Amino acid sequence: MKRLLISLVIFVLMFGLQAQTYDNIAFDNRTYVNGLTSVSLTPVSVPLGYPLITLGSGEQLCLNYDDLEGNDNRYLKYTVIHCTHDWKPSDLNSFDYIDGFTEDEFTDHSYSFNTVQSYVHFTLRFPNDMLRITKSGNYLLFVYDDTPDNPILTRRFMVKEPEEAIITGEVHAASDTRYRFTGQEVDFNVNTGRYVIHDPARNLRANIVQNGRWDNAIIGLRYRFGKPGEYSFDYDENENSFYGSSEFRTFSLKSLRYNGDRIASIRYDGKGYYALVLEDIARPYGAYQGSTTLRGRCYWENSDYSGENREDYVMTRFSLKCDFPVTGGDIYVFGELTDWQIQEDAKLEYNPATNYWEAELYLKQGIYNYQYVFVHDGSTEIDATYIEGSHWETQNEYGVFVYLTDETSLYDRLIGVGYFNTVSGK
Repeated sequence: MKRLLISLVIFVLMFGLQAQTYDNIAFDNRTYVNGLTSVSLTPVSVPLGYPLITLGSGEQLCLNYDDLEGNDNRYLKYTVIHCTHDWKPSDLNSFDYIDGFTEDEFTDHSYSFNTVQSYVHFTLRFPNDMLRITKSGNYLLFVYDDTPDNPILTRRFMVKEPEEAIITGEVHAASDTRYRFTGQEVDFNVNTGRYVIHDPARNLRANIVQNGRWDNAIIGLRYRFGKPGEYSFDYDENENSFYGSSEFRTFSLKSLRYNGDRIASIRYDGKGYYALVLEDIARPYGAYQGSTTLRGRCYWENSDYSGENREDYVMTRFSLKCDFPVTGGDIYVFGELTDWQIQEDAKLEYNPATNYWEAELYLKQGIYNYQYVFVHDGSTEIDATYIEGSHWETQNEYGVFVYLTDETSLYDRLIGVGYFNTVSGK
């Protein structure tokens, strides 16, 4: 009887989680409480890689974030939610794709050391012995405080099949002559190998992601032509094209003892650190200028001291010079430093005393890439060309993710992944 009661309690807990509708979260990369920053989700073995692992391989993802408000008393739990190729909840029950517990707690945290800004650093590695994933596809990591009604953060990640379809392709100037000098076209072919596809027009789809950002991703692209086992995604009318934009701007805050790359000054006022990034100039019509960048990413490091959690936080000021009137919208600092999202704190305001557009962000020590984007009034679309211009030569990385709808269980399997960049084309 005791064993039966224990089994019943476990079932009720698991069913309660499965019955959750998740109306209180977005199926995107978001934080839901104040004070959380410097969030990353990457493979343990590839700190700057896409949040992607191979099914059944033993590979793990690592979630890291800082809580600047020092909340170490939350009862943190997490689960994973299977999604369709277009990032909606799939019809699978959690028991269909999780082996073990459908939720688990995590308590791995540590404290900042000798920093002006104190914080608690949280780390989670998964899948693990408590929660194992049994299906490929898109997933949402959901972290919450005690119950799903108290969301903390959500992060997208992907699990690919161990036997992959072969993806070959290249990135080149857009075929459409209107965008020949500003656009980049991602053409690719998929050899599905052992995967038999009875209705490829309906069941085979591809997503294309530029530099790891999802706001401008091409979702659900269907093949243009092909034959059984070989399918071409070679388009000519911008179905698979992106603006190239310009190379990301960069700066380094690794040291607070000296001015790093593109840092004009660093000061300490007794309460915190302040840094001024060298002034930027709008470049919507300039010629292409090549440089080596992290393609919008950032990583955190303190070069002054070694050891964990030694990185401090710095109030960092950006200043942009525009030689033309900015009307009909707002300018924002943008990149992984803003979670690839439009953030109100990152909006630039015009300063008539300096004739610059300015913004301040509270950033952890490290190396950063960024750009200035424009959002037109009444729109949510991000325009990376208004300030930065666009060039087909710009070094961008494209991730291609190919999905097959399983005709028996009706879920989207991730059967192939390919990476292509502008420089090598592969």
